[in-house]
Amino acid sequence: MKTFLLLSLFFSSISFAEAQNFVCGKVHADVTALTASSVYSVTTPGFDLDTVPEITARSCSSDKPFFFSIALPEGTYRVTVVLGGDAAATTTVWSEARRLSLEKVATKPKASVTRSFDVNVRIPEIAGDASHPVKLKPREIGNLDWDTKLTLEFNGDHPSVRAIRIKPIHETTLYLAGDSTVVDQDIEPWAAWGQMLPRFLRPGVVVANHAESGETIKSFVAEQRLAKVLSLIQPGDYLFLQFGHNDQKPNAVPLDEYRKLLVEYIEKARAKGATPVLVTSMNRRTFDDQGKITNSLDGYPDAMRDVASAQHAALIDLNAMSKTLFEAMGPEGATKAFMHYPANAFPNQTQAISDDTHFNKYGAYELARCVALGIRAARLPITKFLSKDLPAFDPAKPDPVGSVNLPATPIPAKTANVMKVPQV
Repeated sequence: MKTFLLLSLFFSSISFAEAQNFVCGKVHADVTALTASSVYSVTTPGFDLDTVPEITARSCSSDKPFFFSIALPEGTYRVTVVLGGDAAATTTVWSEARRLSLEKVATKPKASVTRSFDVNVRIPEIAGDASHPVKLKPREIGNLDWDTKLTLEFNGDHPSVRAIRIKPIHETTLYLAGDSTVVDQDIEPWAAWGQMLPRFLRPGVVVANHAESGETIKSFVAEQRLAKVLSLIQPGDYLFLQFGHNDQKPNAVPLDEYRKLLVEYIEKARAKGATPVLVTSMNRRTFDDQGKITNSLDGYPDAMRDVASAQHAALIDLNAMSKTLFEAMGPEGATKAFMHYPANAFPNQTQAISDDTHFNKYGAYELARCVALGIRAARLPITKFLSKDLPAFDPAKPDPVGSVNLPATPIPAKTANVMKVPQV
């Protein structure tokens, strides 16, 4: 009786012509019941990636991560989930290619909580023209960020969900342009701040992360990635730019051209009525003998600062904040934020990883907290959508490593061979 009362209250204010609703177990005729045979196809929403949870009259639960997918058009969606089941659970929800949407939501046995978050879905075609797509890299083919479905991953300690509501919405979009330190890293144990940022934003603004590994500010244009963003961006939206790690490489993007392209990005965003926000690249793990971070990015952070000042553009100085953050961690402590693992620490990882550029989930989480702090410091209007469930963040006082213990996404089948370090 309590279960049906919960569901009745949950769906009472929903317009079924606009929202799609799914419930575990027996329900009334106005919603779709999720059962063990609810397997995803292009025509049928359901459990995906060869995962099916245990289905009861109260919930869909498992002792392993499980995925739910639904084919949807390109756009933004408000996802509302009722979490909880017969047993105690702590559920983390990742969306699409490992975007952190809900972090460690605890529920007691036979109890539930309702949470909402917003997700952006995209396809490679620009303005619906199949002959004019984004030039995807091989690693992006089949990636959950670029397919024609919305995918939710329920993970954690006995992850449990009772109901899922998915509704199309129109709201402010925060577009991200950048490289592998920003991208939605889809393979454990890599992570980047762009995929963590949604966790720090409440419904009302959605993150559309178009960053990709190996990109420079110039290649982002050549591969039609900027064209894709500009085909979608609307007045009131934001374009966050973070380039520098690859631009500084030999024969990539000289500083003068870098400055020129930054100005062009700013002008194109403003011409669309959007707000450009420049984000200086975070430091690498390069310490001197005194435990201070040394500059490994040449003049690119200063060039971005100069352009932001000259163009009166908002600036988030992640370069400066990351220096404070990493120095607070110390040379050895910072290895816990970067990709430093012995061989066989993860499935299919046969060689040790020692990478002072890329981040694991802890490092990416801390950098996302810095970006959220930067949004507040820049007094951007989207500050009102920052999450209120976390204490104020100070880069000089990083979160303890153990406090950011996010569950690992199963490594997809396409990575069955030895894992390779992604391009910057």
